[in-house]
Amino acid sequence: MYYRTFFPRDILAEMERLQRDLQQSYDPSIRGGLRGGFPAMNVGSTPQSVEIYAFAPGVDPATLDVQIEKGVLTVAGERTLPALPEKATLHIDERFAGRFRRVVTLPDDIEPNSASAKYRDGVLHISIARKETAVPRRISIQ
Repeated sequence: MYYRTFFPRDILAEMERLQRDLQQSYDPSIRGGLRGGFPAMNVGSTPQSVEIYAFAPGVDPATLDVQIEKGVLTVAGERTLPALPEKATLHIDERFAGRFRRVVTLPDDIEPNSASAKYRDGVLHISIARKETAVPRRISIQ
């Protein structure tokens, strides 16, 4: 009589495989992988502004959509890859292609109407000024 089991024959080997798969999906890598999404972003601030850099090589700037609504910055777009030559076989495909959307919550003291965005050499730079009341100023003592 044949009995069917719910577990693989070597349960420890299966657990090791699952652990390896989990570590690979969460480990940071130089290729980006699943770690932060596409495009990779750096967000920083100065006393006068908030600066966002989105690293999006290969993206047509015409496909980018940058919006600020209710203190949330949204960067969306699409990246297409060149078509393979006829009869070519793809063995490894590590470059992201398709639609993307990244969302960043902004501080309360920004002035959304002063935002500017520039795309150069695959880097989208967004600069948003802070409200004048939030900018620190030096008071002279008399």
